[in-house]
Amino acid sequence: MQPIGASEMIINDRGAIYHLNLRPEEIADTIITVGDPERVAHVSKYFDSIEFELSHREFITHTGYIGNKRISVLSTGIGPDNIDIALNEVDALVNIDFETRLIKDTKKSVNIVRMGTCGSLQGEVGVDQLVAGTHGLGIDNLMHFYKLQNNEQEKAILNAFEQHTQILSNNVHPYIASASPSLLKHFTEGYSHGITVTCPGFYGPQGRILRLPLSMPNLVDQMTSFRYGNHHIANFEMETSAIYGMCNALGHHCLSINVIVANRVKKEFSKDPAKAVDQMIQKSLGILANI
Repeated sequence: MQPIGASEMIINDRGAIYHLNLRPEEIADTIITVGDPERVAHVSKYFDSIEFELSHREFITHTGYIGNKRISVLSTGIGPDNIDIALNEVDALVNIDFETRLIKDTKKSVNIVRMGTCGSLQGEVGVDQLVAGTHGLGIDNLMHFYKLQNNEQEKAILNAFEQHTQILSNNVHPYIASASPSLLKHFTEGYSHGITVTCPGFYGPQGRILRLPLSMPNLVDQMTSFRYGNHHIANFEMETSAIYGMCNALGHHCLSINVIVANRVKKEFSKDPAKAVDQMIQKSLGILANI
């Protein structure tokens, strides 16, 4: 095995991975990801103590404790491209020896839980409600650059989605990955379950029209009406499929929790999104701290 080159895994002068500016001892085995850098402090204010506060660009990390549970909260910024950076570097922190630049013989799996905001695609899942994604279905292209193995159920859902939306005719090739059952089972009471679609943008990819016309004007309605057995699309946002895909490929445990701030079916928006986000953080932290 050859050491990983300096240009492939960049380590800065203090021995930290480049983008996250973290050393291996500064990250916990339970990691919360948030898109908004300001949300890191909104999460860590509920920690009993904080060990480390690090930052570089949009990546801010606080690591501390709730009781005896060590937790890190990490901001990723928006979009699958940032998830590619964040999760590759998280994995490097736990599975690559920074001294030798060699992959460790024994691999570690960590828990990665997203706490974000999203739009609902079902009228009955109203604003301020919580959704835990059973699957991440990506209409971005991140996981096409990696080898992702799908089980038969995932393949069937993906095929049904492609047939229902005819999305391939628009040169969009979706992918799918599942949440970790070991995490999902803890987030049931007070959480709706469904497929979370991840979009590569906020406007056109999510069916919003300002000045540019859309190439797939019916896609949002098609997502809302999609069914495969007991599966339906509950919500969409901009990170989940990348998190699920990367975690499944790398062997980590993942879950995406989102609070609905917009109901796209009823055209409603939360009257107090900051309060809704805070309630999501408190409820989900209480569960996560006891897993």
